[in-house]
Amino acid sequence: MELTLLGTGAPEGLPRPGCPCASCAGATGGAARAATALLLDGALLLDLTPGAAFAAARAGQSLTGVRQVLLTHPHEGPAVEVPTGVPQPGRVADGRELALLDGHRVRAVAVDVPGTGYEIGGPYGERLLYLPPGAAPAGAAGVTGATEGKGPYEMVVLDVLGRPDALARLRASGAVDATTDVLAVHIDHDTPPGAELHRRLAALGARAVPDGTSLLVGEYHAVPDLPRRTLVLGGARSGKSVEAERRLAAFPDVLYVATGGLRDGDTEWAARVSAHRERRPASWRTAETCDLVPLLAGEDEAGDGPGAEKSAASPLLIDCLSLWLTHAMDEVGAWDDETWANGGERALRERTDELVAAVRATRRPLVAVSNEVGSGVVPATPAGRRFRDELGRLNAAFAAECEHVLLVVAGQAITLRG
Repeated sequence: MELTLLGTGAPEGLPRPGCPCASCAGATGGAARAATALLLDGALLLDLTPGAAFAAARAGQSLTGVRQVLLTHPHEGPAVEVPTGVPQPGRVADGRELALLDGHRVRAVAVDVPGTGYEIGGPYGERLLYLPPGAAPAGAAGVTGATEGKGPYEMVVLDVLGRPDALARLRASGAVDATTDVLAVHIDHDTPPGAELHRRLAALGARAVPDGTSLLVGEYHAVPDLPRRTLVLGGARSGKSVEAERRLAAFPDVLYVATGGLRDGDTEWAARVSAHRERRPASWRTAETCDLVPLLAGEDEAGDGPGAEKSAASPLLIDCLSLWLTHAMDEVGAWDDETWANGGERALRERTDELVAAVRATRRPLVAVSNEVGSGVVPATPAGRRFRDELGRLNAAFAAECEHVLLVVAGQAITLRG
């Protein structure tokens, strides 16, 4: 099947009409995106959008051969004019199949927002899944029913940035694997265009292409290479935790390791912990522990959450190393000068060396968060300076074992490695 993306933007397009935001201001030229519409083999059109005929012409295509037009979601605003010679658009009921004369087979897939997703089967057995904006499959049945005995899709086209959990659900069901070409569409102004857009998508194992791009479904494409280990550094309130969570939002069964624990009587700390929990996907599990080496080795703790019984091969998110170091220094008595000089330093080195060795040996996907230090006021006490120095050493040793290292400043991620 040949797929031509007549548009790849949100229903209002990008830039949005009249929007003064920075993302819309930067969405000019090749970065501008019309509302998403897909043309398959010149015969099947998914979503009829304003200017579809002109978009097809710009892509070197024509709508004169279109034999079926299917809508995937309610279209707001004025009615879209149907070009001359193009059939009236319609919808397929959830779960129903439609066989087209040109050899395509269409199966309607139920989604969790108003609208319908479509699985398209080509004449040679290749399969594509297209989901409408803001949509995920409605439960496991809609996906497993479509993929049972058929393996993963060759291509999936969906709202990756708006619903990363939809991609996680598809991965969990086996509908998407490392060979699936995942294309992001319905791109809105919530993500800056250009390099930042492509960086975020690559971290999720997806990509975006310009409007008018034609692709062959099932043709080999180098799927973004996902790093096994990532370290995210940043200062207080820099956005480092949000960046770390974003990198795993499209993957199932994540184990979130909170090294801070709970502090009796500290209501402000409890509020921070609660805010972190509410921000995470409901499918993630949580383990509150500083015993990281067994987790890195694959000896998974049950944690809490709906996936507590899942495999130890699931991704690991550690937040954060600075609190792990605080705990380790507590246990070896490193805050006391005399204890530090009489074995505390050696004991801490053994613990950090053990952790770094476990990072080097781990086979599970890992994203870790840590505070960047040394850019502010010099601590007033020997213990404070000791913690600063040890965290700097730990960060450097940990980063040396990671394929990707990021520094987050004012919510902006700067790639240091990878």
